[in-house]
Amino acid sequence: MRTFLRRFGTGLLFLAVALCFAPALVPPFLDRIYYRGPASDHFDGKHFFNPEDRASPPRPVTPGRFFNRWATGEGRAKWPDHVAVRPTVPPARVAGQAMRVTWIGHSTVLVQSQGLNILTDPIWSDRASPFSFVGPKRVRAPGVRFEDLPKIDLVLVSHNHYDHMDLATLKRLWERDRPLVVTSLGNDTVLRGGGIPAAALDWGATRPLGPGIAVTVERVHHWGSRWGTDRNRALWSGFTVRLPGGNFFFAGDTGFGGGAWASEAAKDGPYRLAILPIGAYSPRDVMSGNHMDPDEAVEVFRRLGARSALGVHWGTFQLTFESIGDPPRRLRAALARSGIPANRFVATEVGKGFEVP
Repeated sequence: MRTFLRRFGTGLLFLAVALCFAPALVPPFLDRIYYRGPASDHFDGKHFFNPEDRASPPRPVTPGRFFNRWATGEGRAKWPDHVAVRPTVPPARVAGQAMRVTWIGHSTVLVQSQGLNILTDPIWSDRASPFSFVGPKRVRAPGVRFEDLPKIDLVLVSHNHYDHMDLATLKRLWERDRPLVVTSLGNDTVLRGGGIPAAALDWGATRPLGPGIAVTVERVHHWGSRWGTDRNRALWSGFTVRLPGGNFFFAGDTGFGGGAWASEAAKDGPYRLAILPIGAYSPRDVMSGNHMDPDEAVEVFRRLGARSALGVHWGTFQLTFESIGDPPRRLRAALARSGIPANRFVATEVGKGFEVP
């Protein structure tokens, strides 16, 4: 019986992940049109795309091979079911040019400065999945309990994958705080379907928020989908937030993709802080086009010219094959090889707030 239940659970997990990430397995009637607009250098009139991929198409990836390896456990590190977390309570506001940052988990970060509370890709749900009963399960609780979260003024939503656009959390935030939600083209359609108004911008567009304060949507190298066959109907992005005390960059989720996007974003600096993904990178034959590894994250940090960086997108949901502690270990090694002091690019424990120099 125990063996049967284990296999049944593995089968359900496989099904949930397949529905999220394997377009070929999802029926065409689940396609959606999230955005209509003129063609551009990253939109062909129907689907968005990475410009580099049109210039030099990447090697095709076979999703079935990834899922087969996942189901059998081939090369996949075993994560703990639970990692103890000591939640913290951030201050209600941080005034002036001070900047306080708290990693809440995965790609969710609270940035506090100039009296503003800014939240990136918020997810408090137990699973990164379209289902509440199956899919990648949280092993670290949020580093700040939702009820201890200060009033949020601005939410940045990078794209529509379930580990970044969690409608349940976003609806709670909207109903409680009525924050401004900024995202990229097409994602506002998904958000409106969940009862959440949002401002959607194209790459390079800027939304002013006040004197010396603005959000610019930046190009990164990724993709988007909710159900597979709606692949790339909505745009993916990073963000530059301009603040009087120093700008910060949030990459959302991205592969290295040659790194030209990071050099472009550097023009909107200088950056006091960069929030960069360092996890969900293995196996590289599947993930390299969409998720940076720590070495690539260090190169992006260098190209951005940021003063400080925080590594995210690791240690919360097991989405890929590396061990739970591999991303920060590899980050430290990459920084040492590059001659960059370890205190300039950190991977903290969840809930640990720190002041950005």
